[in-house]
Amino acid sequence: MRIVVALGGNALLRRGEPMTADNQRANIRIATEQIAKIHPGNELVIAHGNGPQVGLLSLQAAAYTQVSPYPLDVLGAETEGMIGYIIEQELGNLLDFEVPFATLLTQVEVDANDPAFQNPTKPIGPVYSKAEAEKLAAEKGWAIAPDGDKYRRVVASPRPKRIFEIRPIKWLLEKSSIVICAGGGGIPTMYDENGKLKGIEAVIDKDLCSSLLAQQLEADLLVIATDVNAAFIDFGKPTQKAIGQAHPDDMEKLGFAAGSMGPKVQAACEFARNTGKTAVIGSLSDIEAIVQGTAGTRISTAKPGITYL
Repeated sequence: MRIVVALGGNALLRRGEPMTADNQRANIRIATEQIAKIHPGNELVIAHGNGPQVGLLSLQAAAYTQVSPYPLDVLGAETEGMIGYIIEQELGNLLDFEVPFATLLTQVEVDANDPAFQNPTKPIGPVYSKAEAEKLAAEKGWAIAPDGDKYRRVVASPRPKRIFEIRPIKWLLEKSSIVICAGGGGIPTMYDENGKLKGIEAVIDKDLCSSLLAQQLEADLLVIATDVNAAFIDFGKPTQKAIGQAHPDDMEKLGFAAGSMGPKVQAACEFARNTGKTAVIGSLSDIEAIVQGTAGTRISTAKPGITYL
């Protein structure tokens, strides 16, 4: 099978954890231990989030006051290299030496008129108390939004239109390489009035980009790995229930939050509907079981309705 595995930024750096290199490597090691188990007989493409990581780089850049802070597209490119390097190293230590890897800086086109630029929703960086978030928002001109019982900075998250490196990704897969790409949803770019490509201050949703990537690669399975073991209704309430299997039409009616599970559900539904294949939302530590069909929330057009675990 050709499998696209989308690793969530929050799964690579869990909620409340200090943003140290060691913590990120430890979480990536959990993911790579699972991915190594599904490598035999499969073609693998790994995408990943970068919300906490790009937020940290943004804070570091703002602390250096002698120059203007680096824009989010440049910081996104930095995170693609940083996270791709660790994934390559950790996964390479688990697989045969002969297995080739490639991490690609991935430019993704967005629309300058995307309404997302008027309504920032994508959380980046660490979580804050309400008072801390409001103070930072006032100082730095940030937009902030609730994230569970905490707050985070939010930025525009335009939809991905085109993955510029899709051809070299296919070429690498044809040579049996494991490809790490579209990190953080890709580097957000658009064409200016002169027809020149340029970066833009935004963060593309990793899951929507991974869905587009999986569709264009004609993948057999899209795995959206996050920090929970399924998509839930009434999450965090006594009435919460984990969804086992769902048709995309029924799943979309449940109204998941835009800043957290919503994009994952949308991405999974779009892949399932457009390809007739299956997308699964589940835990980073359950990737092997997800591929075996025994874990996570499975979304497909195979049958109508919703079943719960």
